Amino acid sequence: MGAYADEYSRSTTDPEGFWAEQARAIDWHAPPSTVLDGARAPLYRWFPDGELNTCVNAVDRHVAAGRGDQPAVIHDSAITGEVHTLTYAQLQERVAKFAGVLAGLGVAKGDRVVIYLPMITEAVVAMLACARIGAVHSVVFGGFAAPELAARLDDAQPAVIVTASCGLEGDKVLPYLPIVHAAVDAAAAKPGAVVVWQRPRLTAELGPLDHDWAAAERAAAPADPVPVAATDPLYILYTSGTTGKPKGVVRDNGGHAVALTYSMRAIYDAGPGEVWWTASDVGWVVGHSYIVYAPLLIGATTVVYEGKPVGTPDAGAFWRVIERHGVRNLFTAPTALRAIRKEDPDAEFVAASDISSLRTLFMAGERLDPDTYEWAAAKLGVPVIDHWWQTETGWPIAANLRGVEPMPVKPGSATVPVPGYGVRIVDDAGRDVPAGTEGAVVISLPLPPGTLPTLWGADQRYIDSYLTTFPGNYLTGDGGYLDEDGYLFVMGRTDDVINVAGHRLSTGALEAAIAGHPAVAECAVIGVADQLKGQLPRALVALKAGGDWDADAVRAEIVQLVRDTVGAVAALKEVAIVAALPKTRSGKILRRSMRAIAEGRDEAVPSTIENPDVLDDLRGVLRG
Repeated sequence: MGAYADEYSRSTTDPEGFWAEQARAIDWHAPPSTVLDGARAPLYRWFPDGELNTCVNAVDRHVAAGRGDQPAVIHDSAITGEVHTLTYAQLQERVAKFAGVLAGLGVAKGDRVVIYLPMITEAVVAMLACARIGAVHSVVFGGFAAPELAARLDDAQPAVIVTASCGLEGDKVLPYLPIVHAAVDAAAAKPGAVVVWQRPRLTAELGPLDHDWAAAERAAAPADPVPVAATDPLYILYTSGTTGKPKGVVRDNGGHAVALTYSMRAIYDAGPGEVWWTASDVGWVVGHSYIVYAPLLIGATTVVYEGKPVGTPDAGAFWRVIERHGVRNLFTAPTALRAIRKEDPDAEFVAASDISSLRTLFMAGERLDPDTYEWAAAKLGVPVIDHWWQTETGWPIAANLRGVEPMPVKPGSATVPVPGYGVRIVDDAGRDVPAGTEGAVVISLPLPPGTLPTLWGADQRYIDSYLTTFPGNYLTGDGGYLDEDGYLFVMGRTDDVINVAGHRLSTGALEAAIAGHPAVAECAVIGVADQLKGQLPRALVALKAGGDWDADAVRAEIVQLVRDTVGAVAALKEVAIVAALPKTRSGKILRRSMRAIAEGRDEAVPSTIENPDVLDDLRGVLRG
């Protein structure tokens, strides 16, 4: 670990010098003279007196450097069968024009814009257009239902919503505008306008609040980029909180651009002109960082893919995309590989495609199980690299740094802490534990650039949620251990957020939806292991006494209720009707005990349990 050890040491012993050096890789309107501001610790700020524009760094500077004819964005839809490419010059033109649309609707520096779009080129255009004029975008995953969207509207209070007439899922056409209108009706914060991209599969009927994107873009004057402070927010991305209320993770402009540019070189060994594909959705942090911003910041070509790994049309879709576009690096979640392996265990589709351009497969979003790792490594013939990070951090915490010093792979490990992250494993008292001993995974403050500086409008909630349990450290909410070689093994969440196919979902939000059913007296949702998606939610429901309830009907209605309230992303299919839920004497539901039962583990029953007899009933339900 010579090269890695040197780089990591520099990042921890002289973080200001280290990050000042990395900051020279981006273009500044006013270069920073101060690297780190700790005056309001634990709320640290990076490059506080610097000014820049993220859109200029992701688009304009590449055109100015003479690379305007290089493909910037390739949209490949496995659903429609269409492929469209925008060069950097074309992307610059479209972004400037749509920035003009937003400006014409009154959007100014610091205003928020909610983006609710499927996986189309316009999602990239809308995000960059916001960055161009200093507006703050908040992308909401298109699978969320109206109540979830309304909650985000009330928190972000956007001036404008940007949406499409529909999304596509296989043969299904999913109308978006009715969801947006229902969310606007339900929200207290009303946007001034809705901009709608009309897709050929469905033309939406526009209402008084709505504007046709294409028409507005034709009439708009291009907008010039607006310099912003490095500490000004670039975006808000909502992630599940254990209370059910979404948390608005803030990403600043300066630290974000510096960190993502560094990550592409150091972690992914990716460079300008290469074709990079992240098979995710722009609604998640992976899509923000590694579909949109990071590839464009370094002048790569990014693939925006609409579809799933199987079923659109088959398990060979991924490999054909690699062959068609000459993809050098693929980044996806283990769920995608498990789905492909299930349909094509002998990798016949891999053999039928030319994937010789592929150099590395990167995996993140959930635990990469050894079976999936070994299958992918054997069938693809390229390094399969797991790495670990969070919505809050915005870029990897632990990784195998391919651009610094490639290291041996240990299945089940995300390899080593990335430079800038002081990863520690501590016990309940905050003391470091020996190698090989499990504990809470924490990160010493200050966090590196690109990580969240706070939560939107909620500094104290940020401090209480992440920085209070172990003062001087950021609480990741995950448990794990460091082995004798310094490799990090992340074993799972320690809170009540579950991870479904790389998507973090609050059990509180799911329970709030279920509790709305008239038959439900009380409920709990736990995450249980699933071979394909990593985890799936399982609902345990006690029905109200005295009602003539049809259990099968109630189960079906709850599944539909969660889909309507939270969205299909919740993937709730299993609803168990139980007599009661195990609780402590103070009324706290014992989710940990229920998870242990569901996973077939015998765990000590807390002495504070009020109704231990309930556990016997649950064993039959959960293990049946």
